Amino acid sequence: MAKNGDAHLHVHVQPGAKNTELVGLHGERLKVRLKAPPVDGKANKELVKWAAAYFGVGKSRITLIRGLSSRQKTLQIEGLEV
Repeated sequence: MAKNGDAHLHVHVQPGAKNTELVGLHGERLKVRLKAPPVDGKANKELVKWAAAYFGVGKSRITLIRGLSSRQKTLQIEGLEV
């Protein structure tokens, strides 16, 4: 949990999968398979869309703060109650 009340979510993504889904852990990160390919930011957009639906928040409350072009990503979720 960040100091301002936002949550940081550490994720390992697998783009180009059959479906978008949470599949478990990859080390200390959540592993999420993404249907979108890793082209032109499509996988990043799919990850934000998935996280918004999963946590029940608007997409505008989620920011990709690390891993723009990596499989290891960190999302910041604004005002998430944990």
